[in-house]
Amino acid sequence: MSLKIEDYAIIGNTCTVALVGLNGSIDWFCVPRFESPACFAALLGTEENGRWLIAPKGEVKRTRRRYRDDTLILETEFETADGTVAVIDFMPIRERPNQVDIIRVVEGRAGRVPMQMEAVFRFDYGHVVPWVTSQPGGLRAIAGPDAIKLRTSVKMRGEDFRTKAEFTIAKGQTLPFILTYYPSNEAEPTNKHAIQMLKETEAWWREWSGRCTVKGEWRDPVMRSLITLKALTYGPTGGIVAAATTSLPEKIGGERNWDYRICWLRDSTFTLYALSIAGYHDEAKAWRQWLLRAIAGEPAKMQIMYGLRGERRLPEWAVPWLPGYEKSAPVRVGNAAHEQFQLDVYGEVMDSFYAGRKQALEPEPEAAAVENALMEFIETAWKEPDEGIWEVRGPRRHFTHSKMMAWVAADRAVRLIEKFGNPGPVDRWKKLRDEIRADVLGRGFNAERKAFVQFYGSDLLDASLLMMPLIGFLPANDPRVLSTVAAIERDLMSDGLVKRYQSHPEIEGLPPGEGTFLACTFWYADNLALAGRHDEARTVFERLLSLRNEVGLLAEEYDTAGKRLVGNFPQAFSHVSLINTAHNLSLAGGPAKARAT
Repeated sequence: MSLKIEDYAIIGNTCTVALVGLNGSIDWFCVPRFESPACFAALLGTEENGRWLIAPKGEVKRTRRRYRDDTLILETEFETADGTVAVIDFMPIRERPNQVDIIRVVEGRAGRVPMQMEAVFRFDYGHVVPWVTSQPGGLRAIAGPDAIKLRTSVKMRGEDFRTKAEFTIAKGQTLPFILTYYPSNEAEPTNKHAIQMLKETEAWWREWSGRCTVKGEWRDPVMRSLITLKALTYGPTGGIVAAATTSLPEKIGGERNWDYRICWLRDSTFTLYALSIAGYHDEAKAWRQWLLRAIAGEPAKMQIMYGLRGERRLPEWAVPWLPGYEKSAPVRVGNAAHEQFQLDVYGEVMDSFYAGRKQALEPEPEAAAVENALMEFIETAWKEPDEGIWEVRGPRRHFTHSKMMAWVAADRAVRLIEKFGNPGPVDRWKKLRDEIRADVLGRGFNAERKAFVQFYGSDLLDASLLMMPLIGFLPANDPRVLSTVAAIERDLMSDGLVKRYQSHPEIEGLPPGEGTFLACTFWYADNLALAGRHDEARTVFERLLSLRNEVGLLAEEYDTAGKRLVGNFPQAFSHVSLINTAHNLSLAGGPAKARAT
């Protein structure tokens, strides 16, 4: 039986990540490689796909876990009848390219606790069983391009293609296990001092988190979300993946299982705001530079997502030998949506350039030329149907949100000229801005429904239209916005949380069924705050905070019937939205209002 998604915590080194279960098992470990979107090993779900367990042998009375203050060092403490033991998990910041370490330090805290270790090494999404060789002080597992070195003083044995060990830890004792991934054609990594690396890693994270400028009542959840974003950042390029995992289902047992180990352009403005308003200008600059490199080229061929290094080919394929998380199949690698046309990302990119200038980031030399090239494309492309923000796999349509974001592109182009002196035909783009606005107001609002609707001519609701006041298209107290929010409250909410849209198989091209969408619920709280409903906004925000697991992490969605997190985990979009909404509720105006001026 799989652990629940909320039973996991993340560790990482700004190059890759691992997910650690509440039971002491690491069930997911991926290493970026050029030939795939993100990884060489994908383990989550069942031990046949790979795992690395370190836990007490007997019954565990109580389990507690926490991160060490503002770091990514995880402590899981097990209390048993024999005593208390902690497993301290972390990943040192990498020492050389293509090398990744996971260090697990077992620490006796009371009594004498019998322990067990079991390692099931699998490469290539559980398909490849490596050749394991015992060596002095540990073992090596190797297959094709990949190799793993596991070092420990504990005596290990092979059994049924597993590596096992038993040992006892007493109060005051520490026992490290060091696992290192490295390319098999390179020299084996040198010996490391685990406790020294623990000290260095803790100091690194404390220095990084110490740069945060956020204060106030929600400082702790915001800080944890910022650390999570840093963990989801691929340091060599500045790209930020949407989530650490692939194919965790939006509905348990369903097929809405997508690969999110990819960088979405849509996240760009949200992320840039979240980083810069918290004092992390270097990270914001790195993200913007990644964005410029990724989209370089012909505007008509700009994608909605790219790989960690800016790769454009992200072919989607199913992994037939994996059963999926709780039998949720298929398991997917890559994402076919990278070939879709989504008009809204042009608005998001233009908004991110504008946001960067407003946040006093130095302009990039190429930015103005890129902005003008994008606008020349938008001048005609905005009239075309697209697949929309939710990447439907049905026919293209004239999605209202997409047109609204085309207006954002024109509006930000005008503002970049008027406020920052960018070159460009300002009168022409003002006329374009007015034309798109009139089109959205005339065709996107359904008078009978008393709401802006998902696409022109539809009567279906879509929570993406909660973005209207956040991006400055209409004020939050406009009667049409207020009636749209009221319709969403009536028809898109479940147990106080917001669904993305009203499901319709012909539109989506997929079977119905998913959880409530956490980012949309944060946007709902933003709308309440901007409309003056501050107490209600705080109640919604506090409810969202309560959905985090005990170490402060959120997935993409929440299943209100099953009372559990669903979707990929941890989800950058959810944590970015948490950061921005906390600012909206605690500052005068916040980024939501600032984004619109």
